[in-house]
Amino acid sequence: MVVDLLITIIILMGIVAVVPLILFIRVFFHDQKQREHSILRNYPVLGKMRYILEKMGPELRQYLFNNNNEGKPFNRGEFEYVYKAAKYNDRMIGFGSERDFDESGLYIVNHMFPKQKEEMKLEQEPKIRTRLYHIDNEKLFSRKEHHEEGILNPYYLPDEEAIVLGKDTVEKPFQIKGFIGQSAMSFGSLGDHAITALSKGLGMAGGTWMNTGEGSLSPYHLKGDVDLIMQISPGLFGVRTDDGEFSWEEFKKKSDIEQVKAFELKLGQGAKTRGGHVEGEKVTEEIAEIRKIKPWTTIDSPNRFREFSDSRGLLEFVQKMRDVGGKPVGTKIVVGNESQVEEFVRAMKETGIVPDFITVDGGDGGTGATYYELAQSVGLPTFAALPLVDDLLKKYEIRDQTHMVASGKLLTPDKIAMALALGADMINIARGFMLSVGCIMAQVCHTNNCPVGVATTDRKLQNGLSVEEKKYRVCNYLVAIRQGVFEMAATAGIDSPTKFTREHLVYKDQFHSVHSSPDYEKIV
Repeated sequence: MVVDLLITIIILMGIVAVVPLILFIRVFFHDQKQREHSILRNYPVLGKMRYILEKMGPELRQYLFNNNNEGKPFNRGEFEYVYKAAKYNDRMIGFGSERDFDESGLYIVNHMFPKQKEEMKLEQEPKIRTRLYHIDNEKLFSRKEHHEEGILNPYYLPDEEAIVLGKDTVEKPFQIKGFIGQSAMSFGSLGDHAITALSKGLGMAGGTWMNTGEGSLSPYHLKGDVDLIMQISPGLFGVRTDDGEFSWEEFKKKSDIEQVKAFELKLGQGAKTRGGHVEGEKVTEEIAEIRKIKPWTTIDSPNRFREFSDSRGLLEFVQKMRDVGGKPVGTKIVVGNESQVEEFVRAMKETGIVPDFITVDGGDGGTGATYYELAQSVGLPTFAALPLVDDLLKKYEIRDQTHMVASGKLLTPDKIAMALALGADMINIARGFMLSVGCIMAQVCHTNNCPVGVATTDRKLQNGLSVEEKKYRVCNYLVAIRQGVFEMAATAGIDSPTKFTREHLVYKDQFHSVHSSPDYEKIV
């Protein structure tokens, strides 16, 4: 019996050794005969290793070779900041900054006599019930932690500091006490688990908004107790007729929904100044029904709205939307140059029609899918675009008639404070919230193969994302960054984030010269 067992083991070992050898020989001769790849014909084994390493490149760079400040579009330090804030409501670091202070860049001016906590204008009621993690023991190969119920201060603006959209233009203005909200992310680009977790988490944090993205209003956006801004793009998803025309009837139905507080007309998006793109494999029957299109069909939105072709036409359309819907209407733009924006602002002054808010999305913003050339080289970055728009609104004396929303890589309190100082009143964040629900920056959003179930409609992959777990992380992250911005304001000597101005910024160039009023050419 022992002999039989030994013989069986030897045979199995032989099979285990022979199978890889057979596979190796098969791959060797296959690669030598194929004509597609030269390197595989000449070096079948080493060439195969090259392609394997090339495929693993993003992961190797992210986890092994990039330092904490090198990763793109967000470095490791920013990535970890969101995770710590979301999981532990913690923003602490040790030993000091890893920023390269020899490089040029913006800095917040610290006041010699900063504000005390009791001097800040903020509202800390009602308290937020959440779930926080605590590390019990952390070693190289083991980690023990537990979660427990937690109570957080909300860090709201008081009523007198609150932002009100449509105060003098519509029947139902939208009051905002949080000043930071979720940027446009569509159901279809993100799966229903992610959208639901975001909706519930934002609702728990309160005082904020959730932009539906151009994919229209889905049942999952409505899952949480959160105010919604419904975005309408040139594709007219959710407010279109069967022939693809704008439907005022469908628009009125959306405006009658209580949770929908405002509308945003998307002229452009930073990473894709044209319309949106969704691969057909992500367009399920449910998504098609919500968007009022055919299922399993790749979607490419038109470059612009067919309902208007100039600034005056756009503004007249904005006014009609306000008249029909009774709720605030804003526009989302990507800044190309000063002359085009000035023409837009001049039209506001001449017509007397000023959008209730203007979202300024930088060319450094994100997207679920776009073309390389659009993401790389079209549209000014956020910090260059903001002061340009702000200055033009002031030049035509209509700055106090609208609100500016900044969007594009603003996921930490310091960047948010800088955007506020450059003219923004409100902040949109998309990828920061994606990270808070588990995104690992795999950069496969457009393939429907998101490994953590965020940017996918694949049921199997979505099962890895627990809504009941991630909703707390969304809430914790938002509260943490609101707190961080209030503390940045106190450091700058002001009692509210609403009082940031360009006087609170300095620009240090590569020669260590300091400029107190940076223009946008120096900021880029």
